[in-house]
Amino acid sequence: MAMTALAQAPGQRPLDLASFPRTSLEIVRHGGQQRSRSYTFEVWVADTPARAEQGLMFVSDLPERFGMVFPLAPPRVETMWMKNTYIELDMLFIGADGRITKIIPRAAPLSLQTLSSEVPVAAVLELKGGEAAKLGVQTGDTVSWKKPAR
Repeated sequence: MAMTALAQAPGQRPLDLASFPRTSLEIVRHGGQQRSRSYTFEVWVADTPARAEQGLMFVSDLPERFGMVFPLAPPRVETMWMKNTYIELDMLFIGADGRITKIIPRAAPLSLQTLSSEVPVAAVLELKGGEAAKLGVQTGDTVSWKKPAR
């Protein structure tokens, strides 16, 4: 699949997303009016400080069912921002038990506003803006992924 992964940023040299490990991630919806349902995503893993600092900055297009996961060890209150991020993102904060504790929908591009998990989390998942609502993903749903092979 062809996609525009990076845009040139003046004075900065972004990491190429091709250098990030990738894995499949599953979100399982629970409860509500409908029966459980699962969705699979292809995600980049921000598993180093440099990768986590960049995240999806400079990305000009993110296909549906793609995203980035930021594993956090040990779990902690995590804050994110949208500096140099050109597209809207949904931010899903994931507790140590794999359950979504908070969703920030459609975080505004290029914003320096701090977005907080408010409680300790074990990971943050970023998806294309609007994707969580489109799929009916809610707090309490579960997220799992396999550690990518090196």
